[in-house]
Amino acid sequence: IKQVVSKIEHLEEQKTEISQEISDVFREAKNEGLDVTVLKQLIKLRKKKPEQVEEEEALLEVYRKVLEQ
Repeated sequence: IKQVVSKIEHLEEQKTEISQEISDVFREAKNEGLDVTVLKQLIKLRKKKPEQVEEEEALLEVYRKVLEQ
Protein backbone atom coordinates (compact mmCIF):
# COMPACT_ATOMS: atom_id res chain seq x y z
CA ILE A 1 0.00 0.00 0.00
CA LYS A 2 2.84 2.39 0.84
CA GLN A 3 4.40 1.89 -2.59
CA VAL A 4 1.12 2.54 -4.35
CA VAL A 5 0.43 5.68 -2.30
CA SER A 6 3.98 6.91 -2.83
CA LYS A 7 3.76 6.35 -6.58
CA ILE A 8 0.41 8.18 -6.78
CA GLU A 9 1.79 11.08 -4.76
CA HIS A 10 4.80 11.31 -7.05
CA LEU A 11 2.57 11.28 -10.13
CA GLU A 12 0.37 13.98 -8.62
CA GLU A 13 3.46 16.14 -8.10
CA GLN A 14 4.45 15.59 -11.73
CA LYS A 15 0.93 16.43 -12.86
CA THR A 16 1.06 19.71 -10.93
CA GLU A 17 4.43 20.59 -12.47
CA ILE A 18 3.21 19.79 -15.97
CA SER A 19 0.06 21.87 -15.46
CA GLN A 20 2.23 24.80 -14.42
CA GLU A 21 4.44 24.37 -17.47
CA ILE A 22 1.38 24.32 -19.74
CA SER A 23 0.10 27.50 -18.10
CA ASP A 24 3.49 29.10 -18.67
CA VAL A 25 3.38 28.21 -22.37
CA PHE A 26 -0.11 29.69 -22.71
CA ARG A 27 1.07 32.86 -20.93
CA GLU A 28 4.01 33.10 -23.36
CA ALA A 29 1.67 32.60 -26.30
CA LYS A 30 -0.60 35.37 -25.02
CA ASN A 31 2.40 37.67 -24.61
CA GLU A 32 3.26 36.97 -28.26
CA GLY A 33 -0.20 38.13 -29.28
CA LEU A 34 -1.82 34.75 -29.77
CA ASP A 35 -5.43 34.12 -28.72
CA VAL A 36 -5.23 31.52 -25.96
CA THR A 37 -8.91 30.57 -26.27
CA VAL A 38 -8.44 29.74 -29.94
CA LEU A 39 -5.27 27.78 -29.17
CA LYS A 40 -7.15 25.69 -26.60
CA GLN A 41 -9.94 25.02 -29.11
CA LEU A 42 -7.37 24.01 -31.71
CA ILE A 43 -5.74 21.60 -29.28
CA LYS A 44 -9.13 20.04 -28.48
CA LEU A 45 -9.85 19.62 -32.18
CA ARG A 46 -6.50 17.96 -32.84
CA LYS A 47 -7.29 15.33 -30.19
CA LYS A 48 -10.44 14.27 -32.04
CA LYS A 49 -10.77 12.08 -35.10
CA PRO A 50 -11.37 14.01 -38.33
CA GLU A 51 -14.76 12.34 -38.77
CA GLN A 52 -15.85 13.49 -35.34
CA VAL A 53 -14.77 17.07 -36.06
CA GLU A 54 -16.66 17.08 -39.36
CA GLU A 55 -19.79 15.70 -37.70
CA GLU A 56 -19.67 18.30 -34.91
CA GLU A 57 -19.08 21.15 -37.36
CA ALA A 58 -22.01 20.01 -39.53
CA LEU A 59 -24.30 19.83 -36.51
CA LEU A 60 -23.11 23.23 -35.34
CA GLU A 61 -23.98 24.68 -38.73
CA VAL A 62 -27.48 23.15 -38.54
CA TYR A 63 -27.99 24.69 -35.10
CA ARG A 64 -26.77 28.08 -36.33
CA LYS A 65 -29.26 28.02 -39.21
CA VAL A 66 -32.11 27.15 -36.86
CA LEU A 67 -31.19 30.07 -34.60
CA GLU A 68 -31.14 32.46 -37.57
CA GLN A 69 -34.79 31.71 -38.39
